[in-house]
Amino acid sequence: MITTVELNRKYGEPNKTGAGYLTTITLPFPLYTSWSNEKVTRIQCHKLIANNLLAVFNELLTYYGVDKIHELGIDRYGGCFNYRLMRGSETTLSRHSWGTAIDLDPDRNQLKETSKTARFARPEYKPMIDIFYKHGFLSLGREKNYDWMHFEIAS
Repeated sequence: MITTVELNRKYGEPNKTGAGYLTTITLPFPLYTSWSNEKVTRIQCHKLIANNLLAVFNELLTYYGVDKIHELGIDRYGGCFNYRLMRGSETTLSRHSWGTAIDLDPDRNQLKETSKTARFARPEYKPMIDIFYKHGFLSLGREKNYDWMHFEIAS
């Protein structure tokens, strides 16, 4: 996993608006916000990971197809850029502050869930997680067995 020092060195110091480092990508299939079911066709992420993240979504579409993506809840969006502290920390910023992490289907993959209950720990999601790894991301679920919704750039 990349440290905060390494994040700052490679991706720069984050700020509340993302000014200077965010870009917008157009998704190959719509996502739906977990909190309001609002359709999302574009998201903001760090400009240095935009191609990686877009490649993930393109490959997910190719592998699963839009109907299966929807059925599995892979299109349930929990956020990408969000300038905030890491949950449980009073000093360390979340990887979302850089726009280098994304959360998917947070309602069924909550922070403290383990492989016993998280939806993304099921076998039908292994290809999805493998696709994230192929494009330079890691899964906190696979790495730490919690926060299965969370995928972040690994380097």
